[in-house]
Amino acid sequence: MIDKKELVDKIENTELERIPGDKDVWEKHIYLNDDKVLIVGYEEEATFNQDPEEETVKNYYWYWELRDSRTWAILFEDHDKIFSFCESEMGIYSDQERMEDVVGNIDEAEVCSWSKKDLIEDISEDITDKILEWLTLPKK
Repeated sequence: MIDKKELVDKIENTELERIPGDKDVWEKHIYLNDDKVLIVGYEEEATFNQDPEEETVKNYYWYWELRDSRTWAILFEDHDKIFSFCESEMGIYSDQERMEDVVGNIDEAEVCSWSKKDLIEDISEDITDKILEWLTLPKK
């Protein structure tokens, strides 16, 4: 079985890939021993914009699943929306360019559902603890 330090490292350093479809979903697929795959991702929960030409604020939440890598059947999942974060876009600028928390006409504090831990590095140990617990339980 994979140890905690190695799993934390894989969760933090595996690249996110956009999942094709209508929703804004990004996932990491981490293949574990015993024909299991850990999926760690985030999904858009809500979008706020008052004018498409102006600012758009999107709420996202982190989730994780343990699946059978051969059949893709879900063994365990956590979509509880406990860990969430928000992003803003205004024209060509986004949070990645260090925008202020209040831009345009939308106050992020009023529409964003932030958790105290929103970066993957903030939650990787929480995810790892849950996954290691799941790996010791019998399948659903």
